[in-house]
Amino acid sequence: MSDPTAPPEDPRAARTRRRLRQALLDECTERPLSRVSVAAVVRRAGVGRATFYLHYDGLEALAVDACADVVREAVEALHAWRGRPDPVHAPPALVGFFRSLGPHAALYQELLTPGGGGPLGRLLHRDLRAYSLRERQLAGAPDAPLVASAVTATFAGVLADWLHGLIEATAEEVADQVWQLLVALHRSR
Repeated sequence: MSDPTAPPEDPRAARTRRRLRQALLDECTERPLSRVSVAAVVRRAGVGRATFYLHYDGLEALAVDACADVVREAVEALHAWRGRPDPVHAPPALVGFFRSLGPHAALYQELLTPGGGGPLGRLLHRDLRAYSLRERQLAGAPDAPLVASAVTATFAGVLADWLHGLIEATAEEVADQVWQLLVALHRSR
């Protein structure tokens, strides 16, 4: 999630990072991240190697930045409902989130290890836990830190295991299943 207190970003730097992120995503549609080189990314992005290193300290940092949108989308999808949640069926935004993962699933698998770890898992944990904690505290819900941690670990673990094929389910099924778990966690405290 972006820091609202941070100064506005230089449009040229933002444009360069956007080109580098897209170049990496394009490269990863053709080969695994482990076989992508900085040279291939900068060539595709049309920037110099020094420019790459001005913005990122390596390919993994670029990959996590390129995949950060999926984290934002996950957090938004989990909180895209109002009123009383349906305890059985996930909100449409959550189902849509799981459906949208296909084109870059291999890259997400490299960055999100089974159980929800890895560099993308750490980013998901940080952002989802902060959002969940804030929401529970605003609602005056008990045990906000405990439940925020449990929600985050459950979602990240299920997402990662599903991406790695450890959970056999369609996008719709896994969305409903993880939703049911999260609703139960919220009700337990």
